[in-house]
Amino acid sequence: MPPPTIIAPSILSADFAALGPECARTIKEYNADWLHVDIMDGHFVPNITFGAPVSQPSASTEPHRWAKTFRDAGCDLYCFHWEAAQGSAADEPGEETGKKTSPKELVRYVHELGMQCGVAIKPKTKADVLWDLLDAQDEKERPDMVLVMTVEPGFGGQKFMADMMPKVQEIRKRYPDLNIEVDGGLSTSTIGTAAEAGANVIVAGSAVFGAKDPKEVVSVLRETVEKAGFVQGRL
Repeated sequence: MPPPTIIAPSILSADFAALGPECARTIKEYNADWLHVDIMDGHFVPNITFGAPVSQPSASTEPHRWAKTFRDAGCDLYCFHWEAAQGSAADEPGEETGKKTSPKELVRYVHELGMQCGVAIKPKTKADVLWDLLDAQDEKERPDMVLVMTVEPGFGGQKFMADMMPKVQEIRKRYPDLNIEVDGGLSTSTIGTAAEAGANVIVAGSAVFGAKDPKEVVSVLRETVEKAGFVQGRL
């Protein structure tokens, strides 16, 4: 079945002084589907954002080490950077270090924890690094979602990189039913490019939380993706 349209506002651009009400409003009033929470620890990227008590995660330098912690904090989908997972530590907090993991092992571990699993790639990383994961015979080793970063990870408010769209097109052609997320610089002016390339999961931060009418922005994002024809009900 074709994937659904999923609009996932990034709370990195929300009002931190009223984060709880802002998150509730995003789902109940703006009609968003997911809340996207960027986890940055100052190592994989130079910025620091949230810890487990706040969130659902997007990226961490040691993604295996913190997966269970975020599961216990209420995370439904744990998305890690493919680049960060290359030989990353497999220890949990408090354990002795030394164990290492791979992206495939990490996908399995996240699934065994009861969460969905996504894998993100940076702008300079080619899409074909994901084929081994996405073609895995064991479904526990296959990601539920791929995130193509359309900015360099680390900071909100960057300009959308349209030259990342061939990667989205390549992944969509090979995996027509896969959830493909794009994150970075998405707005009402750039959503058409991402939707036509085949993205169905849309992360938007400042475009939603900085708008006079966030509900209208979410509606426009959703309608644009659905009109592109790659999502459920329109193929």
